[in-house]
Amino acid sequence: MVKLAARVRRKSGVCGRCGVASTVIHGCYLRRLSDAPTAGVRVVIELTVRRFRCVNDECAAVTFAEQVAGLTRPHSRYTPLLRDMLSHIGLAMAGRAGARLATALGITVGRDTLLRVVRALPEKPIGRLPVLGVDDFAFRRGRRYGTILIDLQTHAPVDVLDGREGSALATWLRTHPGVEVICRDRAGGYAEGARTGATDAIQVADRFHLWQNLGQAVERTVNTYRASLAAPAPSPAAPVSAAPSIVQSLPEKKIVTRFRHQYTAASELFARGWSKAAIGRELGLHPATVRKLVTAGSVDDLIAKTEQRAHLVDDYVEYLHRRWHEGERNATQLYREITKLGYPGGELAVQRYLRRFRHGRGFMAQRGPKPPSVREVTSWIMTHPDHLDTDDTTALTAITTRSPELDQLATYVREFATMMTKLRGYQLKPWITAVEQDRLPALASFARNLRHDYNAIHNGLSLPYNSGPVEGAVNRIKMLKRQMFGRAELDLLRKRILLAPR
Repeated sequence: MVKLAARVRRKSGVCGRCGVASTVIHGCYLRRLSDAPTAGVRVVIELTVRRFRCVNDECAAVTFAEQVAGLTRPHSRYTPLLRDMLSHIGLAMAGRAGARLATALGITVGRDTLLRVVRALPEKPIGRLPVLGVDDFAFRRGRRYGTILIDLQTHAPVDVLDGREGSALATWLRTHPGVEVICRDRAGGYAEGARTGATDAIQVADRFHLWQNLGQAVERTVNTYRASLAAPAPSPAAPVSAAPSIVQSLPEKKIVTRFRHQYTAASELFARGWSKAAIGRELGLHPATVRKLVTAGSVDDLIAKTEQRAHLVDDYVEYLHRRWHEGERNATQLYREITKLGYPGGELAVQRYLRRFRHGRGFMAQRGPKPPSVREVTSWIMTHPDHLDTDDTTALTAITTRSPELDQLATYVREFATMMTKLRGYQLKPWITAVEQDRLPALASFARNLRHDYNAIHNGLSLPYNSGPVEGAVNRIKMLKRQMFGRAELDLLRKRILLAPR
């Protein structure tokens, strides 16, 4: 540690309360100030300061200590330079990690002191915000949420609200007038808050969430027509002696049969005017299940995901087929062989798969290559054609050739992508009308929902504003939360969100 001795030579001091100068010395004392380290060595300034008597009879202070501009502050043990270093360390790394870094730099400080330094930092004043971005984030998912407000011209966070109610946003907008454009997601609370708090502001829906919601609708549609994903199996040149000559369809799964009965019963009761809660009590179903049943376009939408369940054996069926035709019928032996090839499942699954061929319920020689998954096809449709490799393009072309519905789906997605990237919002209404009149229920449901917030979505597809910086700020908040989860309240998180370097 390096100690530097110093003293003040001024003949007078100025009272910090009333601002009156005084030359009457009351006494002196030694003040120790920690300064920024030099070459990793701690530096302490031992400053001899005087205490003056305040000559203003109306001042509440009897005596006061002299201060040195740029070096001392009342009741502070750190110089402004060191305090500024500690504030930056605390904002970037919070308590424990910040204290460890400070120690490595030659600064002796505790984690609680770092947090106090951060909490004492003044916030920047909020000026006029022509373009405002709004989004929610979770303090604790499912329990407590907050709202982040971003200046989309500077990409800097300007405020953090506790809660995600529209009333809080409306109050903030009334307190800070002058907002001309509000970029938000499609949540109804923010829409109402923006409409109430800034009646003249233009609301812009976030294009990221629009594309995300479209992707969900595309995945449901692909799942509905999943039978078209598999290429037709080649016809065998000659019948295989060990395989049955008659193909028998597999029995319907119990869960599919149960879904059909539940869907029929719930639809009949809902058509009679029963409430969803009453239907749930009558059929013994959870309210979420009843809601899913009565809002589904058809029973096929419900059983689509149920029937398409990938199994661990699927990656090894070709090997099982070949060994079966070679004469190997022992399921245990086949299980041992595919285990050596990397099969991670159990023997019972292999036995169940081979059981259908023992009882004549399948024709193994006609099995084709494994079809692509629903998510793979959804990804191909949602990706720009120029960004797909040759194999994916060929596979997607073959699928759209076999299925006119999926071909039409890909056409709608390309049209929507063109609207979004080229900012052709005037094409939105004809696109919605065309989709609603087509035979794609999941996509039609997405299109109908666009009408509920049509003006904001139209602005989002027409104006150059977007919520990209807001999503980036939310992602940054997640990182800050991981650093300080369970160890601080909203006031500290707020300081780090608003003041930490980006």
